[in-house]
Amino acid sequence: MLGEFEQIVLLAVARQGEFGYGVTIRQEIERRTSRGVSLGAVYVTLVRLEGKGLIESREGEATRVRGGRAKRHYRLRPSGACALRASRAMLDRMWDGVELDAEPERA
Repeated sequence: MLGEFEQIVLLAVARQGEFGYGVTIRQEIERRTSRGVSLGAVYVTLVRLEGKGLIESREGEATRVRGGRAKRHYRLRPSGACALRASRAMLDRMWDGVELDAEPERA
């Protein structure tokens, strides 16, 4: 079972293809969810998802712009795609037949 933020990060990684890295993944999340996300939260989640075997990473080339540091690029593994499909299916089953009123009931 994936948490909400794990799903969001996995989806952002999937959208980035093989070239996503922390900053572009965060930008994708912020653009699509309209909510601010700390880069630290993204990196912690990326490490956790890689530990679960759902994504993999590789180190890119060091660049002068980054002070000689390399970017770490992330991509979705087949197991990550499978986990996303399972999470979506579970949520679809939970939503099936739910009708929400325009205004919530007051107690």
